[in-house]
Amino acid sequence: MSNTLMAHTPKAATVPGYRKHTISLLVANRPGVLIRVSLVFARRGYNLDSVVVSPSRDEAYSMMNIVATGNEKTLDQILKQLNKLIDVVHATDRTGEDILQRELALVKMACPPSQRSEVLQLAHALECETVDMTGENIILQLTGSSDRLDSVINVLQSYDILELIRTGKVLMTRGSQLTAWRNGKRHGQGNGQGNGQGAHT
Repeated sequence: MSNTLMAHTPKAATVPGYRKHTISLLVANRPGVLIRVSLVFARRGYNLDSVVVSPSRDEAYSMMNIVATGNEKTLDQILKQLNKLIDVVHATDRTGEDILQRELALVKMACPPSQRSEVLQLAHALECETVDMTGENIILQLTGSSDRLDSVINVLQSYDILELIRTGKVLMTRGSQLTAWRNGKRHGQGNGQGNGQGAHT
């Protein structure tokens, strides 16, 4: 399964007690898993800002990276409920950890000949890659942490942004520690389906 979901939400700082959390999951590659996981967050009042689902080394499982905004006090309950789902092998809150985080964004901007030199110089200064250019428009590609993308897009707002698409955050733990584990083994090793706990919601 491979999927990306992005949703616009109010900034977490505007709601007392709310903050953004980054959660990694290893899930069984079965139909309906994304819906069941999303329902756990919705029932606890969490809003999903982005969901990125991608294949893992083992084709029977998928990696899921979620950025969600909600009341910090209910996060432990969400993680416990997620880990009870039969399709969820492993769910961990990675918020605040020293992990690698990357996101990609494509920004389509109006770029008439009169502004082209200025826009290209700005793109170079911001370390953006030009991936397409026509007589009146330009598409820039940005990569890096979500905070970096937020900052660059904020600068580009002074120009005419026609379209903005972001992939959502992907993450990986540093060093020898693995991002997800299955049945006491690294994901991609051994056989088996799920963790055998809980039931579908």
